[in-house]
Amino acid sequence: MPHVVTQSCCSDGSCVYACPVNCIHPSPDEPGFATAEMLYIDPDACVDCGACVSACPVGAIAPDSKLTPEQLPFIELNAAFYPPRPPGQKVPPTSKLAPVLPAPEVRTRRQPLMVAIVGSGPAAMYAADELLTQPGVRVNMFEKLPTPYGLVRAGVAPDHQSTKQVTALFDRIARKRGFAMYLNVEVGTHVTHADLMARHHAVLYAVGAPNDRRLDIPGMDLPGTATATELVAWINGHPDFASLPVDLSTERVVVIGNGNVALDVARILTTDPDELARTDIADHALAVLRDSMVQEVVIAARRGPAASAFTLPELIGLTATNQVVLGASDREWVQRDLAADQDPLTRAKLEILGKLDDSAAPITRPRIRFAYGCTPSRVVGENRAAGVEFADRGVTQAGLVLTSIGYRGKPIDGLPFDEAASVVPNEQGRVAPGVYVAGWIKRGPTGFIGTNKSCAMQTVEQLVEDYNRGALSDPDTKDVADLVRSRQPRVVDVAGWRAIDAAERAAGQQSGRPRVKVTTVEDMLTVAARAPEPSVRQRILQKLRL
Repeated sequence: MPHVVTQSCCSDGSCVYACPVNCIHPSPDEPGFATAEMLYIDPDACVDCGACVSACPVGAIAPDSKLTPEQLPFIELNAAFYPPRPPGQKVPPTSKLAPVLPAPEVRTRRQPLMVAIVGSGPAAMYAADELLTQPGVRVNMFEKLPTPYGLVRAGVAPDHQSTKQVTALFDRIARKRGFAMYLNVEVGTHVTHADLMARHHAVLYAVGAPNDRRLDIPGMDLPGTATATELVAWINGHPDFASLPVDLSTERVVVIGNGNVALDVARILTTDPDELARTDIADHALAVLRDSMVQEVVIAARRGPAASAFTLPELIGLTATNQVVLGASDREWVQRDLAADQDPLTRAKLEILGKLDDSAAPITRPRIRFAYGCTPSRVVGENRAAGVEFADRGVTQAGLVLTSIGYRGKPIDGLPFDEAASVVPNEQGRVAPGVYVAGWIKRGPTGFIGTNKSCAMQTVEQLVEDYNRGALSDPDTKDVADLVRSRQPRVVDVAGWRAIDAAERAAGQQSGRPRVKVTTVEDMLTVAARAPEPSVRQRILQKLRL
């Protein structure tokens, strides 16, 4: 009964270190780990101990006998990663146990190492975790929203609840000794980079790549156009996008781009709202989806099927739950690409695409159609979007046009910025002694949630090295909390976030959902204010804890 890694794999590598027989690859020390679509369990070497199940933060691993029908293809997918070998040989001869990388050791003890982390998404939380493995380290985290965890809360599709389970790990990190959280505090508005540098040995920015890459064609400013990222944020109840005008009184939607976010949008728009009602989807989005008239979502890609940007696990999941079709010309293209010499992952994608239903069949329920070789030249329509004109393919009629062509980081005051790569220039996370980056602002928008773990570890190694060799200036002793509260009286601390979290979960429990999200900043702040004030004893203990 070997175990199997399934679609929701976050690739953080925790399972690799937990496995006693080295049967999960690629490991963080192997080539290809940073770009791997998922991790894979060797069925011949697995001893069914279940250690990987306990280590996985997103519940992506299960025995092959307990998989759902939709997950069964992952048995073959895991096995296919490993080359054939002689009978009785359990582990490939070149394999070795992945070394457990120790946390960087803080050796200098002039005073506690003080680090400010800007951002609260996966890169930020993994960096905090890495730092707090050492005694005497203090981390102050700053987030502009009243709620933490970044794209895990606002960017993961609501029907991927298993992926969102990683927040349980983040909650444990937030309870660690030496950790403080300042939510509803924007660096650059309420406090400055200079403020943070004066009160910390180091400042680590983990602010992601918050801007969408924009498609520069006529008509993209018409009503009825948006980005897929904005729609996902609206679906998830992000307060900055809760009032996004989403009109689904159209039979067709076009999504330009075919990465995983494009698949997320297409899947949500064609899923039965009753199924979505069991998730943490925002109430305003669910109400609009219940009245939706969308019958087809076209995922339009510039290049051919072999260059599809979505991952194989996401394609498997999509075709297991939604009706996905392909036109005759695109099917011929798939067959031509299959005839070429392709790597195994690409071939697996093409084989799935080649078995899709024919788009010429009548539409009986909302469906998704893949289209290739689609170079958009303009969005057509006078007062609002009515379709997209593609070079060599004419006009595809659509009342909603979404783009999903990537992300860009944005400049940070006081730091250098590479406009071409849209990242802060750095060497393994070090911008300069005392200033560091992790996540997408460091490496660009690549990888998955768990990729940020090894990324953050590398950055923390540089930070601790600088601290140990005396390259970081000692901060002043002024209290950070006092500064923040003087600049932003409505700051939300960990207790305030727990009040929001508890209120959302309680509301969800009443309706059989994981949570019912609070979607406006004012409402979040109202709920956070209900958190009980700590007693004098608790305040003293908190000071000692820090």
